[in-house]
Amino acid sequence: MSENQNLLAEQRRALIVDEVRRRGGVRVNELTRKLGVSDMTVRRDLDALARQGVLEKVHGGAVPVVEASTHEPGFEAKSALELTAKEDIARAAAALVVPGTAIAMSGGTTTYALAQRLLAVPELTVVTNSVRVADVFHVAQRGAGRTGSSTVVLTGGVRTPSDSLVGPVADQAIAALHFDVLFLGVHGISAEAGLSTPNLAEAETNRRLVRSARRVVVVADHTKWGTVGLSSFASLDQVDTLVTDTGLPADARAEVTERLRRLIVAGEDAEGGADIREAAH
Repeated sequence: MSENQNLLAEQRRALIVDEVRRRGGVRVNELTRKLGVSDMTVRRDLDALARQGVLEKVHGGAVPVVEASTHEPGFEAKSALELTAKEDIARAAAALVVPGTAIAMSGGTTTYALAQRLLAVPELTVVTNSVRVADVFHVAQRGAGRTGSSTVVLTGGVRTPSDSLVGPVADQAIAALHFDVLFLGVHGISAEAGLSTPNLAEAETNRRLVRSARRVVVVADHTKWGTVGLSSFASLDQVDTLVTDTGLPADARAEVTERLRRLIVAGEDAEGGADIREAAH
C-alpha cells in the first residue's frame, strides 16, 4: 500500500510542477480543485518540491525556480544542435531495427532524426509519446496517399517543452504494452546519475518505457555525457546499447563499455560507418 501511495504522490507532484512551469505560478486553492485533494496535501507537496529546489513557495501558492538541473530547452532550440552527430546516430540506430517488430520511441530530437530513417522499414509497430515522431510517420503516409505499412500508436498525456506526452495517462498506456526495442533519447547520461531529465513527469514516463522494453537502446550525442538533470529514471545497467558519435571522449567510452553490453560509435570511419564494441558480460 505504501508503494502505491508514494507513486501517487510522485505523479501528483509532477503535475504540480508542470502546472507551475506552464502558467508561471499557481495558487493552492487552484491546485486543490484541479487535483481533488485537500489544502493540507497540496501544501505538503509544495513543501517537498520547494525542498528539492523545483519550485519556490510564495504566499498562497508557488512560482517556478529555474536552475541548471531543471532547465528544459524546447524542441526547436535543441533541434539546431549537433546536427551531423544526430544524423550519424540515427543512421546507425536504424540498422538495429528489424522489419515486423514492435518498437518504442521516446521524445527528443535524436529520436526524431531516427524516425525519418525508419520510414523505409516495413511492418513496424511504433509506440511513441513524441508528437514530433508520430508526425514524421503521419506526414509520410499521408503524402504517399495510403495508410502505410507501419502502425503508429501515440500515447496521450501532458505535453512538455520537448513535445513529449507524459504523466499518468501516458504511463498507464505504456504499462500495458511490451516492446521488442526501446529507442530512448535523453537529456543527460552519466556513470553516477545514469539517465536523467529535468522533467519529473517525463522521468516517470521514461521509467515505464524502460520497464516495458526487452532491449533498451539509448541514442545520445557526446554532449549528453556528464549532463545530469533533476530526476534520474534509469541506471546504465538497465541499458543494453548506447549509440553515440565520435565526440565521446575515451574515458567515457571505457566507462560505457564496462557497464553496457554494446557501444556503437556512429561515424567513426570516413565512410560514416560505426565502430561497434561488445562488452564481455
